[in-house]
Amino acid sequence: MSVRSLAASLATLLLGAATVLGLAQPASAAGHHYVALGDSYSSGVGAGSYTSESGACKRSTKAYPQLWANANSPSSFRFVACSGATTSSVSSGQLGALTASTTLVSVSAGGNDIGFADVMQACVLQSEATCVSRVNTAVSQMQNSLPGKLDSLYSGIRARSPQAHVVVLGYPRFYKLSGSCIAGLTETERGAINNASDVLNGVLAKRAANAGFTYSSVVDEFTGHELCSGDAWLHSVTIPITNSYHPKAVGQSSGYLPAFRSAV
Repeated sequence: MSVRSLAASLATLLLGAATVLGLAQPASAAGHHYVALGDSYSSGVGAGSYTSESGACKRSTKAYPQLWANANSPSSFRFVACSGATTSSVSSGQLGALTASTTLVSVSAGGNDIGFADVMQACVLQSEATCVSRVNTAVSQMQNSLPGKLDSLYSGIRARSPQAHVVVLGYPRFYKLSGSCIAGLTETERGAINNASDVLNGVLAKRAANAGFTYSSVVDEFTGHELCSGDAWLHSVTIPITNSYHPKAVGQSSGYLPAFRSAV
């Protein structure tokens, strides 16, 4: 047998082995018609490298939807997530990207419905008591008004794309308690914010399950990389202010991307 023939035979054997072992998966990903919905955590605010066409929506080439599409070459890809989006603005402004042919959807929404930016502003600029009070108000909204808003959004997604596999992404826990930060918020404030994040993620997980969607937490991926960890994948208060408390590029590639990939 010639060297060339031997090489060809070995390549055939390796390809066959990869298929048997489940390693040759790109073909299934290539068949997807993927639509990425959601707020700034899906658009990639904080990661930089925003596309000119996205304007104020700030869709980043380093956001997890774009990174997944680059790696998997789906049959089609619509990236419509937008900074500042709420459940209602996703419903009114983004669901038009969905069709009956859509097979894969990612979505993050809910943080803006409970006034996340206002909560963080209150905690950074005002007293500990004001911060905790504002956090508690947000938690009440999560438990009372948010579930119905999520149900409405998820119903809209399912109505437009009845066959799609829908992945709901959660939010990180923001602070490592007893961490390396020597200034800024108090431990009480950081603990209250972490608790609120846990409550929000619990609501998202339950509503996603009720809708027949897959919920994927990012808490495990970000553990050890919270603010005050010494290796944060999140921006603290920074300039531009819109980047504050959003994932850096590494938070998208090493936090959100693996969480999404594991759920596809």
